[in-house]
Amino acid sequence: MSIAIYILVMAVVTYLIRMIPFALLGRKIHSRYFRSFLHYIPYAVLSAMTIPAIFYSTNSVPTAAVGTVVAILLAYLEKPLIVVALAASCAALATGFVL
Repeated sequence: MSIAIYILVMAVVTYLIRMIPFALLGRKIHSRYFRSFLHYIPYAVLSAMTIPAIFYSTNSVPTAAVGTVVAILLAYLEKPLIVVALAASCAALATGFVL
């Protein structure tokens, strides 16, 4: 029974977090600074979730660092996502074999 209560509380909290901004900010935001701030929030959150996962995905920081550098370089060169992911994984694997 307590699990159902936990799930209900989580559902209510999630709903409130999503509903309150819409209720309070029902009109268009005119502040250029605030709109640009809101534009970059998804990128900041994605980075904050991804970077720690990258460095804890292997048991070695150097392999994760090499994979990250390869991924950033290929992403900067606008390569497809599958190419970036495979090249970064292969670079991390190769670095693991060398070390």
